[in-house]
Amino acid sequence: MSTATLTSKGQITIPAIVRATLGVEAGDRVEFVQVEPGRFELVAATQSVTALKGLVLKPASPVTIDAMNKAIATRGAKAR
Repeated sequence: MSTATLTSKGQITIPAIVRATLGVEAGDRVEFVQVEPGRFELVAATQSVTALKGLVLKPASPVTIDAMNKAIATRGAKAR
């Protein structure tokens, strides 16, 4: 188990083994996620661009500008 000490300014130094395991470096962001009352997980908030590959599927066929304009008009009318 790794431990860290909280400074008077509310800062901690994440131990090297934890940084290496999370794959974070200076300047990277981390998130504190509450998993239950009084318990948090430290999660790396940065991902490489390649991790996003495949997140959005390509449309089966190209979308025309006319189709885009029609969709915008239809959804815009519903939003009012």
